[in-house]
Amino acid sequence: RLVESGGGWVQPGGSLTLSCVASGDISGVYAMGWYRQAPGKERELVAAITKYNDTHYVDSVKGRFAISRGEAENSVYLRMNNLKPEDAAVYYCNADPWSDYLPVNEDWGQGTQVTVSS
Repeated sequence: RLVESGGGWVQPGGSLTLSCVASGDISGVYAMGWYRQAPGKERELVAAITKYNDTHYVDSVKGRFAISRGEAENSVYLRMNNLKPEDAAVYYCNADPWSDYLPVNEDWGQGTQVTVSS
């Protein structure tokens, strides 16, 4: 189960922080990350944190977004700075107990909308 929050509207150049808490029957550290899907586009992996706490970012957000684990087990934040209109999308958390690296679980949460416009 995934509980996502933190989306909203922001002007270009603004910041938002998304949060996600994952819970399930499998104990241990999950690989976690955030995907996004804009209208008419495929869902893409934006940022991920592996079981070993290595991070991965799509090139378009490097230097602007930062993913980190929260204090709660299998919780993750995505800090998004200098947001651009092209960052607007529905953002989905992904938590994968079976992957050591990138999260590719086919179970998805509801997603949270991020709107960037003036």
